[in-house]
Amino acid sequence: MASQDKVAFITGANKGIGLETARGLGKLGIAVVMASRDEAKGRTAADKLRAEGIKSARAVRFDITRPKDHQEIARHLQERYGKLDILVNNAGVVLEESDFGAPGGFNTTSTLPQEILRQTFETNFFAVVALTQALLPLIRKAPAGRIVNLSSILGSLTVHSDPSSAIYTKKAFAYDASKTALNAFTVHLAQELRATKIKVNSAHPGWVKTDLGGPAAPMDVAEGGKTSVQLATLPDDGPTGGYFHLGQPLPW
Repeated sequence: MASQDKVAFITGANKGIGLETARGLGKLGIAVVMASRDEAKGRTAADKLRAEGIKSARAVRFDITRPKDHQEIARHLQERYGKLDILVNNAGVVLEESDFGAPGGFNTTSTLPQEILRQTFETNFFAVVALTQALLPLIRKAPAGRIVNLSSILGSLTVHSDPSSAIYTKKAFAYDASKTALNAFTVHLAQELRATKIKVNSAHPGWVKTDLGGPAAPMDVAEGGKTSVQLATLPDDGPTGGYFHLGQPLPW
């Protein structure tokens, strides 16, 4: 199927890795629908891409934690496109301060407030599952749907439990656990859809200079969307139910 016939919906697309994913897909001729909680910031991001020649970039106001927004975007995509080829579940939050330096006040696993844990899971896991379920009927209408769940190496229990790994002492319980749960969703949904042409994979973008990654990250933001773009454009014989960074499989 020609790229110019495809449409992608990307959450959290007004900045960082989401914006780079939209840019990468847009350069391939794929229509990109860019979701942003802040409507003005979303329009600014889409205008930037259009100025770069990605004429199909469009912004929509969307809050992944609002069930009403899930239904509204499903109706919008159905009415405008009739299908959805690519879903990139990019939006996410980190609400605790941890060893990798996020805002919110330092928390250890044993002192983490339950509210932070619940709010983190609401955005990073429950809302992602709900949105995917709402949009799956449209993805089924596409010739070969692709679902990309933005995870992190911080969701890998194998790496976290290895004393020799770089993240062994870098723990942010709420964020890490939400990404581990997201990986489980990837595995389970991919297995359910194994007889279809829909592929479901988890992406680790790398440690990127974003609001979450911080200025010490080794990867520039321009590199941050590469893994998502790769998984969103997999060929028919590509993998499903996997966990990848730049084409390389990661341990669960």
